[in-house]
Amino acid sequence: MMSKLTQQEKDFLLKEAKEVRERAYVPYSHFKVGAALLAEDGTLHLGCNVENGTLSPTNCAERTALYRAIADGHAPRSFKAIAVTGNTDEPITPCGTCRQVLMELCGPHMPVIMTNSKGEVAESTVGALLPGAFVLPEDEEAR
Repeated sequence: MMSKLTQQEKDFLLKEAKEVRERAYVPYSHFKVGAALLAEDGTLHLGCNVENGTLSPTNCAERTALYRAIADGHAPRSFKAIAVTGNTDEPITPCGTCRQVLMELCGPHMPVIMTNSKGEVAESTVGALLPGAFVLPEDEEAR
């Protein structure tokens, strides 16, 4: 079941994602992305992309927010929604790696709110963004 978000919660998440996007470290791509992850208990976890010259250690905003939340003591699947923003023509969508991490740590029903610098907004769920996701056999809830 998809968590119900109020318009106020959506607006708050989008505002926070836009603010944290400005903290991104992107000397190579110059492509800033911000993410704001809302835990079920109301705790907010922010993330921005951080690049590295060897590329593979580069981390996306969505994963930064998720990993930060886990490191801060939140259990997987204890999140209510995530908002993502980037300077794209259409509302930005999480990359494939982030979609898989979202599936594992958030579950298929969690809302994903996506926007661009023009303020256009699209909403989806993790499951809709990654149909046929890999899940561990004992994790039947994610199917």
